[in-house]
Amino acid sequence: MNRMLGTVSMGVRAPIIREGDDLIKIVTESIMGAIESSNLQPHDRDIVAITEAIVARSQGNYANVDQIAQDIRNKFGGVTVGVIFPILSRNRFAICLRGIAKGCKKVVLMLSYPSDEVGNHLVDWDMLDSCGIDPYRDILTEEEYRKNFGYVRHPFTGVDYVTYYSDLIRESGAEVEVIFANDPRAILNYTKNVLHCDIHTRARTKRLLKAAGAEIVYGLDEIMTSSVDGSGYNEKYGLLGSNKATEDKVKLFPRDCQDMVEKIQAKLFELTGKHMEVMVYGDGAFKDPIGKIWELADPVVSPAYTSGLVGTPNELKLKYLADNDFPELSGEALKDAIKERISQKDGSSLVGNMVSEGTTPRRLTDLIGSLCDLTSGSGDKGTPIIYIQGYFDNFTSL
Repeated sequence: MNRMLGTVSMGVRAPIIREGDDLIKIVTESIMGAIESSNLQPHDRDIVAITEAIVARSQGNYANVDQIAQDIRNKFGGVTVGVIFPILSRNRFAICLRGIAKGCKKVVLMLSYPSDEVGNHLVDWDMLDSCGIDPYRDILTEEEYRKNFGYVRHPFTGVDYVTYYSDLIRESGAEVEVIFANDPRAILNYTKNVLHCDIHTRARTKRLLKAAGAEIVYGLDEIMTSSVDGSGYNEKYGLLGSNKATEDKVKLFPRDCQDMVEKIQAKLFELTGKHMEVMVYGDGAFKDPIGKIWELADPVVSPAYTSGLVGTPNELKLKYLADNDFPELSGEALKDAIKERISQKDGSSLVGNMVSEGTTPRRLTDLIGSLCDLTSGSGDKGTPIIYIQGYFDNFTSL
């Protein structure tokens, strides 16, 4: 009988990871345990993925509020700082903001609107339209924002982030002023010292600020890039990708992962005789059409992966073949014709070829990372390791 299953993504249970744990040993033992207990047959190009959270935990890659504050003081000198384009998140940004505020005399907080970078809305477009406000042009004070929109709470968290962030800043010992704008250069009317907190637009923001005369400019990716008083750090991404660990500490995005994924790959080959691919994953990259939240708050989906995961899919669109190349065929004849066409692929790129139109134009690591993020979830499933089989199969695979 022909194999009926294609891609299968499975969450693998693992112990609770603590600092100093041997993650290479834990991951390989967990995968082997899953294979044996579930009577799975390992194959070449199976994928093993590890959530970034347990990698960072095993590394002890943490920073507390005081350490963040010290780095802010070191870079800005304890003066007034414009903190612009933060995402609206208690998990992602609140503890970072406490540290930032503790290192400043005053924070001018500039929020993008109607939403933050990843889709958390302060207001909706209908409210803007009804008030005649153009978010691409208009700069609002907090008073103007309140007059037009009142006290808007996030639909999922129930939090008024304007109040929440303002209170955090005051509680941390700094003055606060809140404005709303989408042009980063608007902050320069208030201060020439700027910490921009955007994720995927950060290079453009920095370029515009410097060209417009900003004096001290850092991105969130440039805070905590080296150890401060014994803290963890991330030399490439700084505070980007960090998550709340405790009320005064964040877990940073993991560092130095490439050697780990390659060692896990080698160990699995030793144990199974199969050449598997291995990656570390964080947030997936997809958008919720109801909440309008774009999931990707990490700087990248995958900070480390083995070489077999480089590239993009190179696939034929089966329905295109069926409707255009073989419209007269059906049943086994159609199946055989499509299999023959697939077998003729020679590995050359199908970009621009109509027969590949409609296939997902994203990197493999982004697609697989999104699959892993959805499989593992973010709560109490207890499956920080994902085992995927059949991802690189196609209609001809036995």
